[in-house]
Amino acid sequence: MEVFTKVVGAVKRTYFFDVTSTRHEDLYLTITESKKRQGKEGKMFYEKHKIFLYKEDFEKFTEGLREAVTFAGNGETYHSTEPVTAEVEEAVAEVAADGFSDVDFEDLGSK
Repeated sequence: MEVFTKVVGAVKRTYFFDVTSTRHEDLYLTITESKKRQGKEGKMFYEKHKIFLYKEDFEKFTEGLREAVTFAGNGETYHSTEPVTAEVEEAVAEVAADGFSDVDFEDLGSK
């Protein structure tokens, strides 16, 4: 059951921040990026990408997002004082092995 929604209109896309309750009344956040695209036959459609963020991950996600936004906004180099865990190294290696390390989302659908 959806309990809160915040819509953020950006230049070329719209972001939806939806807080939803599970059957057991646990809350989680869905972040959706929606972008208007033109299909092969000229028909318009909305391309959507979603991230599901669960309560136990809110703090670390928020911290990581804040650091990344600060870096991108200031161009300053950030050096974490926290050691990289084996779990993080494994996740990064898995993504790299799947061939997703060089994805440029701005190039998608630009043909």
